[in-house]
Amino acid sequence: MVTRILPAVGDADAARSVTALLSRLPDTEAAPPAGDSTSLLDALAATAGESVADLPEVVLVHERIGPVPALDLIRQVALRFPAVGVVLVTADTSPGLYSAAMDAGARGVVGLPLSYDELAARVGAAAQWATGVRRHLGPGPDVLAGPGGTVVTVTGAKGGVGTTLLAVQLALAARASGRGTALVDMDLQAGDVGSYLDVQFRRSIADLAGINDISPRVLDDAVYSHSTGVALLLAPAEGERGEEVDDRATRQVLGALRSRYEVVVIDCGTQMNAANAAAVETADTALLVTTPDVVAVRAAKRMVRLWDRLQVRKAEETTTVVNRHTRSAEIHPQLIAQIVRTRIARTAVPANFRELQGAVDSGRMQDLDSRGAVKQAMWALAGELGLVGAADGADGTGRRGPAGRGRRRRGGVERHS
Repeated sequence: MVTRILPAVGDADAARSVTALLSRLPDTEAAPPAGDSTSLLDALAATAGESVADLPEVVLVHERIGPVPALDLIRQVALRFPAVGVVLVTADTSPGLYSAAMDAGARGVVGLPLSYDELAARVGAAAQWATGVRRHLGPGPDVLAGPGGTVVTVTGAKGGVGTTLLAVQLALAARASGRGTALVDMDLQAGDVGSYLDVQFRRSIADLAGINDISPRVLDDAVYSHSTGVALLLAPAEGERGEEVDDRATRQVLGALRSRYEVVVIDCGTQMNAANAAAVETADTALLVTTPDVVAVRAAKRMVRLWDRLQVRKAEETTTVVNRHTRSAEIHPQLIAQIVRTRIARTAVPANFRELQGAVDSGRMQDLDSRGAVKQAMWALAGELGLVGAADGADGTGRRGPAGRGRRRRGGVERHS
């Protein structure tokens, strides 16, 4: 049996050294190295999307991988692809580092400089473990394997552009289509998801920040099961507790949620910090919400540039959503696309505060009228993003409403009266 190996090495010289040594191992097939954490996760997700059996038996993670730190990357791979054996390559072979690597989910540690015998032993052990896990789990549909659930982040270009409302409606749309859905409030100092859904709950994402191993039971204790069926992980009631949630905690929490729910929607608010930067970086889809006015569009452009400078997200990997769109607006979606240099969602959300006012004032966004243009547009956007099944209409009943018909257009922007 041939052991398939995928190395993840950020340094060019180290990549050549690892590749050369792997080529000498018998009965192995080494893929070209992934140069960063994003490339590795994307490659694994693409392979798992075709067939879980095609995943490599072993992933080698070099200590100089980035931008996600090596141990955090190992934790993500272990959570999302549990039948893959991960081996850490590091110069630090101390007991503390070894213990941390095992806690993260590694199946072995190889010291630098690389030794043929040690590498062969660790790769062989990891491959044997992966093969045993796959044989034990079998091909049944209940096996957690592959990329896990879809993570969508919703970030506002500035305050007041409708970020939380959109995040809530995307989650409700996904859940109405029958998909297990979690909604996470990562506007850590001023989160309003609970207020929009008439929820008071003492647990929050901050309660998970200090936990190294988030078990299903621990996650259940922190999550509020809403009457709509959406699982809510709220922001802390005390804003200062938001500082407890760092990038490491964010990746661990999202990994646990991704392994449990088909769709995870995250309200990232408008303030950039390490936690929501990590969420945007690891998301499958990153939405940036703006309104068609000069101030908001300029803010959107600044956010896109900030993400690019910090290597959080490339402009071409970001989708901008235009909220409160009107046909008479001088700043139209195509112009916004030229300014911010991102993709623009085909679905533009119309301006109609009168439709929203009752639900906003009562704090019951789940009661928003399904016949309204705003809700239909937001649920159509959920369909455009693949969060609902093809047979699910904008009203969650399975019927194709006006928004459903508009979603079949190509190359244009949907307009809703």
